[in-house]
Amino acid sequence: MDSNRKTAYYTLMDVESKKSYSNIALNHHIICGKPDSPAFVRELVYGVLENKYLLDHIIDHFVASGAAKLRNSDLTILRMGLYQIGYMDSVPSYAAVNESVDMAKKFAKGREGFINGVLRSYLKAPYEARLPDRSKDEIRHLSVKYSYEPWIIELWMEQYNKEFVEELLKAGNKTPDLVVRVNTHRISREDLIKRFQAKGVEAELSGIAKNGLRVKGSRLIEGKLYKSGLYSIQDESSMFAVEKLDPQPGEFIIDVCAAPGGKTLAIAETMRNSGKVLAQDIYKRKISIILNEAKRLGLDNVEARTWDATKVDSALAEKADRVIVDAPCSGLGVIRRKPEIKYKRRTAEMDLLPRKQLEILQAASQYVKPGGVLLYCTCTINPYENQRVVSEFLKKNRLFERVEALQLLPNVNDTDGFFICRMKKADRLV
Repeated sequence: MDSNRKTAYYTLMDVESKKSYSNIALNHHIICGKPDSPAFVRELVYGVLENKYLLDHIIDHFVASGAAKLRNSDLTILRMGLYQIGYMDSVPSYAAVNESVDMAKKFAKGREGFINGVLRSYLKAPYEARLPDRSKDEIRHLSVKYSYEPWIIELWMEQYNKEFVEELLKAGNKTPDLVVRVNTHRISREDLIKRFQAKGVEAELSGIAKNGLRVKGSRLIEGKLYKSGLYSIQDESSMFAVEKLDPQPGEFIIDVCAAPGGKTLAIAETMRNSGKVLAQDIYKRKISIILNEAKRLGLDNVEARTWDATKVDSALAEKADRVIVDAPCSGLGVIRRKPEIKYKRRTAEMDLLPRKQLEILQAASQYVKPGGVLLYCTCTINPYENQRVVSEFLKKNRLFERVEALQLLPNVNDTDGFFICRMKKADRLV
């Protein structure tokens, strides 16, 4: 059996059955399966995930009982086959069918004939699966065409016009560039570019993040440059949030929701390995990840501990020059990297997120010195988790004022969707 498709199948089954994050499952199975072409595997996995509702809509036209009634194994193999036939020009149709049948022999025994029949029926009449009529139900039309849960589209329709929302949906289905953050504590951007080029890696300066590089290459977290701490993987939007925090050498800064630690480490680098950054997270296992990364990057100014961000540590009251709250959120801004987020159902727990975000922001504000900075950010595109949380906080906390607020968007800024609000605490001496 083809190792590339087998690796893709295992990844997709983990995402579907175990609710694994696609990036983590993909990296795990590529390491374990050692496929011939990791690039092919990534293209197939993300292609299927980004178009899941559209592929299921097609299956509904060729399977009487519909996609929803199929076992995960059958459904995953069909999605993979249809995506290869319809969207991967590098794969001949006969190869997509034959490989899907071979997979069925191993993972869906007794269903080989069914898989073969559905794919061959699609080959004979690929255009029978028409999209829902837009004039009758625009939300359903867009939901199927771009494969998003309807509530997400409705949410964005509240904020933006229809044309803008469609551009936002399209952008979420595009594969983002890989961006690295240069550890300027150890090397300049220009020197790292030269080191990359010597290894055949394309690199260009980010237009948004001053320490960012957009790169094209393989095995970027396996080589000597990475292991020696010259760079880290991080989106420009996250780097830009740290720039808005504006950390200064020698300061004491708290990151109250630090894991996986990208912003903590960017802050520590910006401070030139001076002062102190206290990283907090509720999960102990994530603290060790942050500390290991600090060691790789050669940073001695990072401390980390487990702490519930909704609670106030009175020993730290008004001790921090700056505090960053990268709050837990719905993640609608990182759909380009984790397409499974598009299929989250709206739940009561999700609706309670703004309350938890406000609780964390309120607790974190207690650590800010008079005249200090409080920065609130999320990786989502949702005013209920962003602008409204900040407004509610400012109503109750007159010592703070909004200095700047902005929403980065993938279709406008070519970054993750990211909300950033910088606030300043009044200097009571003044």
